[in-house]
Amino acid sequence: MNTLTIIETHHTPNVMCDFENGLIEISGKSLPDEAHDFYEPILQWVDNYAKKPLLKTIANIHLAYFNTSSSKILLELFKKLAGIHDGTNIVEVNWYYLKDEDDMLEAGEDYQAIVKIPFTFIETKE
Repeated sequence: MNTLTIIETHHTPNVMCDFENGLIEISGKSLPDEAHDFYEPILQWVDNYAKKPLLKTIANIHLAYFNTSSSKILLELFKKLAGIHDGTNIVEVNWYYLKDEDDMLEAGEDYQAIVKIPFTFIETKE
């Protein structure tokens, strides 16, 4: 399975999905005009990865901002990851948020409450 890399633009985040290390990283701003089109390759990658996941999968989410359509797709992504998290296979989400950005912290807490996979909340200064 190949590594998926998407380079950050002014409206879309940097993405790296690495099968060999069980790592998914999304960082930057997520404001695509068509969120479903942008995230479709990532969701497909996760579907393929879920067929033979590593024992531990880590998702590092470090978004400065995301729009409503991105929010819905992120929930879909977390639901797919929750399908991998079964007791044998572990999924952990590291949710990074800027200090004093309570909205981003609350968004991560909301996702955690919905999908029931472990989130670690990491405050950053930039």
